[in-house]
Amino acid sequence: MSNEHLSHGIDVNSDLLLILLGLSAIILYLYAAVNSSRTYSSWPVARALYWFLGTLCAVLSIAGPLAHLAHMNFTAHMLGHLLLGMLAPLFIVLAAPVTLILRSLPIRLSRRLARILKSLPFRIVSDPYVASLLNIGGLYILYTTDLYARMHYSSILFLFVHLHVFSAGYLFTISMIYIDKPPHRTSFVYRSIAFVSAMAAHEILSKYLYVNSPNDISAVQAANGVKLMYYGGDAINICILIIFFTHWFKAVHSRHALPPIKLELYNSKK
Repeated sequence: MSNEHLSHGIDVNSDLLLILLGLSAIILYLYAAVNSSRTYSSWPVARALYWFLGTLCAVLSIAGPLAHLAHMNFTAHMLGHLLLGMLAPLFIVLAAPVTLILRSLPIRLSRRLARILKSLPFRIVSDPYVASLLNIGGLYILYTTDLYARMHYSSILFLFVHLHVFSAGYLFTISMIYIDKPPHRTSFVYRSIAFVSAMAAHEILSKYLYVNSPNDISAVQAANGVKLMYYGGDAINICILIIFFTHWFKAVHSRHALPPIKLELYNSKK
């Protein structure tokens, strides 16, 4: 791609703003974790670490050297896509931010947020099949139309696409694995079919792009980027699958576990 893209992309001031937003998100999370631990049980340190890693992945994909290189190099763009659309959402889901927010808000506001999460619109977008459509369908639109080329000439379109990539990735992840208590629970079978279908659609898109590179992308760059999309996406999906099947195993095991035997001691009377 030509250097013209850089003038419409992320400049130094935008980098600084995005980095400050990332640092603010980390500080707010830590403050909420410490503050809520005074009222409830201690917030797990591992979740705070997941939040830090998720925020770091998101910031690295949209600010700094990788973000600038992504304007000219499709492989760098695809690495940013994996960080922003798959790895960052996974880490942030593992951080259980919704649970932390509900613990931190006043009771009145917490109940209001809970009602929003239980509402019909959120039920629809968090359904595994709808979330899969928003996630994978968005990638088809991005890479099989001229949207990928056009977003590098419009700052608004560029930000909208990246916001969608992250949001769709987050919705997809929370629809598959339940770290926060879900307001709308679906069965493991229902979710597993949706997940396998999404993985298949993702791999079909990867193979299609390997043969038909996006506009303005050389065949070599397309091949390297698509390989990263294919194998990197599979690696992250395997992590989600491990968590998913671990939850499934625990749920089945707890349902079929025998009730504990109660031992009663009797004192014999002489």
